Amino acid sequence: MAIHLEDYQELLADLSPACQQRLHDEWHEATRALSARGLDNYLKGTAALQHLGRGNELVLSWIEVAPQVARAVGEECLTDLVQIALGFSSRTSGTVIERLLGTAPVAANRLGDADLFQAYLQFLNHLLGQAPRGVRPMLDNLEVLLNQLTLGGLRRWATWGAHAHRTNYEAQIEYFGLVSKESLAMLQKERKGTLFIDIQRRINMYLRALWGRDFFMRPTSGDFERREGYKPYIESYFFHVPDAYDDHEGISGLSLYRAAAAHCAAHWVATTAPISAENLNPLQMALIEIIEDARVETLAIRRFPGLAQLWVQCHHTHAGQGASAGDYFNRLSRALLDSNYQDPDPWVAEGRLLFAQAENLNDHQLSWDIGVSLAHTFRTKNIAYNPRTDGQRPLYRDDNRFIWAFEGFDFEAALAAGYDQPRQVRRKVNLMEMVNEIDTELAGDDAQEIWVLGTELFPYEDTGVSFNEQEGKEPLSDPFHYAEWDYQIQLERPSWVTVLERHPKRGDLALIEDITFRNKRLIARMKFILDAMQPQGVTRLRKLEEGDDIDLNAAIASTIDLRMGIQPEPRIMMRSVRKVRDISVMVLLDLSESTNDKVAGQDYSVLDLTREATVLLADAIHKVGDPFAIHGFCSDGRHGVSYYRFKDFDQDYDDLPKERLAGMKGQLSTRMGAAVRHAVQHLKRQRSAKKLLLVLTDGEPADVDVRDPQYLRYDTKKAVEEAGRAGILTYCLSLDPRADQYVSRIFGAKNFLVVDQVARLPEKLPLLYAGLTR
Repeated sequence: MAIHLEDYQELLADLSPACQQRLHDEWHEATRALSARGLDNYLKGTAALQHLGRGNELVLSWIEVAPQVARAVGEECLTDLVQIALGFSSRTSGTVIERLLGTAPVAANRLGDADLFQAYLQFLNHLLGQAPRGVRPMLDNLEVLLNQLTLGGLRRWATWGAHAHRTNYEAQIEYFGLVSKESLAMLQKERKGTLFIDIQRRINMYLRALWGRDFFMRPTSGDFERREGYKPYIESYFFHVPDAYDDHEGISGLSLYRAAAAHCAAHWVATTAPISAENLNPLQMALIEIIEDARVETLAIRRFPGLAQLWVQCHHTHAGQGASAGDYFNRLSRALLDSNYQDPDPWVAEGRLLFAQAENLNDHQLSWDIGVSLAHTFRTKNIAYNPRTDGQRPLYRDDNRFIWAFEGFDFEAALAAGYDQPRQVRRKVNLMEMVNEIDTELAGDDAQEIWVLGTELFPYEDTGVSFNEQEGKEPLSDPFHYAEWDYQIQLERPSWVTVLERHPKRGDLALIEDITFRNKRLIARMKFILDAMQPQGVTRLRKLEEGDDIDLNAAIASTIDLRMGIQPEPRIMMRSVRKVRDISVMVLLDLSESTNDKVAGQDYSVLDLTREATVLLADAIHKVGDPFAIHGFCSDGRHGVSYYRFKDFDQDYDDLPKERLAGMKGQLSTRMGAAVRHAVQHLKRQRSAKKLLLVLTDGEPADVDVRDPQYLRYDTKKAVEEAGRAGILTYCLSLDPRADQYVSRIFGAKNFLVVDQVARLPEKLPLLYAGLTR
C-alpha cells in the first residue's frame, strides 16, 4: 500500500509553513528508507511532536533525523524514539529533547543494532532521573564518547558521574561535558580496544574472501554490569559477537574478531544438522562441544591452512594446568587443534588419538561418540565438574547453542497427534459382547478401546443385588479429560487429568435436621437479610430523558420553569423496570483427608463445620429462590479426581440432597484445578445472566503425584482465569490460616475470604452469599 503525503493533510494541518516545507523536502528520502507502515509512524510522530508545543526546531529535527535512524537500525526503532521524546516533554526542556533527536543518528550509526539502540534510549531515560543536568552536555559530546566506549562502558561512565555528583549540579555539567579530570580518567578506564562498529566492514570482507558468501553479523552488549561481555553465539541466521574486544595477551582485538567470525562461519558451513541433547548430562555435552569445535575448525583448516595460526594463538593453556575440569578441557581443546602441543596426560592423549583415528570428519556423529567416551573416562580422575566455571576459555569460540537440538513440547505437533482429545475410545457393550471378547482382566493406559457394560451385572441367583452392590462398588461415569497448566514450560498439558463423577453415599437425615434445629436463632436473624434480597416487583425509574411514560410531576415543574423564564429540566420521562434475580450458584466443597482433622480445642471436625455451613447456605439460597448446586471433590493422582454431585441445579432441595450431605466424608487429596474446570462445565449450561462458583476449602491445592507446591497453585489460577473468561465469578472461602500466602494469587485480591475462627464458618457463609449476590 502506497502512502501519499496529501492523504495526511488533516493530521499535519497544525504544522508551521517551515515544518511543512521541510517535510516535503525530506519526503522523497523518507520513502526510500521507510515502508508504508514506517511512513505512517513517521507522520504520526511528526504530528505528536507538533502538539507538544515546544517550537519548530524540535519538529524539524524529527523530520530530518527519523529516516537516518531508520536506515541505520531499522524503522521499528522510530516508535521507541518518539515515545522517549514525548516522555521527556514533562521532565526536561525542549532543547534537551531536540538534542536527543539531533544526536539519534550518531547513536544509531555507532551502535549499529536495533536492540542496542533501544537499550541506549532506555539508558537515557534512566539517566534523566539520576542526573538531569548532565543529559544535555553528554548529548553534546555523544560522538566523542561513542567513538571510544561501548554502550556498557557509556552506562558505567555516566552512572559513576551521576552517583558522584548527585546534588552538585555544576559538577554534573563539568563531568558530563568532559571538562573535569575525573571525567576524562573514567573515560580512559572504560575505553575498549577495538569496537565492532569500526571493523565490521573489514570482517565482512574477510569472511567473503574465505567462503565466497556473505554472513550476517550483529553486535551484542553484555557488559552493562560486568566487563567480560557475552561470548559469541549463532542464532536466527546471525553471528552475534561482542560490541568490543580488548587486546588480550598480545592478541589484538581485530585478530580476536577475525578468529571469532571465522569460527562461527566454520560452524555455519560444517554443522549441517543439530546434535540431539536427549539423555545427555552436562559433562557429556561439554566434551561433545569440544570435539565438535575441533571438527569444524579442522575442516576449515583443510580448506584454508592459514586459519590454524589465527586460532592456535588464542589458546594459552599449557600442560601444567590441571587443578579443575575446565583446565583439562582447555588442554584437550589445544591438543586437538595444535599438532606441536605436547601433553603427557593420558586422558588428553586418548582424546587426541580418538580424534586422529576418525575416518569421516564430515559426520557430526563422531563428536557425540568421542565426547561420550571421554566423559566416561574423565570420571576416573575424581574431579568435580561445574558447568558455570569449567567451560572453554578461548575468547573467540561461541557458546555452542547452535549445535544442539533440545527436545521440547511442540503444541502444534501435539494437536496433530490428537492430544486435544482422549486417545482411548470407550464403548458401551452388552453382556454377551463382554463375555465373548474380553480375555484380560484389566486394560492398560495404552488400550485403544475400553469396553463398559451398559447396565448393572447381576449374579445368576435371583437376589436382586448386583455385583457392584455386593462388593460395595459404585458405578463410575464416563471419564472427563481436562488439560492442566504447567507453569515451568508455560504450556497446557492436553488431556492430562481425568475426572470421574461418583454417586455420593447417603447418610442419616436426622443429622441435617439437627443442624437446622441448633441454628434456629441464626436462621431467624438471616430472615430479614434474605427478605431484602427477594425481587421487589416493578420499580419506577424517574428523571429520565428517554422512557416509556411521562412523569407528570416533573413535566408540571418543567412547564412552570419555562413560564418563569428558567431553564426547564429536560428529564421528564420515567420507565417501569421489573426487578428479577437471575443468578446461578455452584458451591464446590473440598472433601480431602485434611477435613477430618479436629478443630483446635473442639470435639468436632472441619468436615462437620463444612457440612453445617453448607446446610445453612443451602437453606438461605433455597429461601431466596436462586438455582443452585452443591458439588464436592477429592483426588488420588491426576487420573483419579473424584467428583460428587450432592445437588444439581434442576433438582429440588428435598430429603435426597440432604441425605447425601449427611453422608459426605473426607478422603485423599486436593487437585483443585481439575475440579474447578469440571464445575465450570456444569455452570456453563445454566442460562442465568450471572454465575457464581463458591469454593470452600481448608488448604492449598495438592496431590500425591505432585512434589512442586507451585505447580497446582498455578494450574488452579489458570482454571480460575478460564472461568472468568466464561463469565463466571469464582470466590474462595478458605479455612487455612496460612492461605494469605497463596490464595490471593490464585483467586484475585478481592475474590477470597480467610476465616480465622473456623467455628464462625456457619455464620459467615450465608452472609458472604448475601453480599456476593446482592
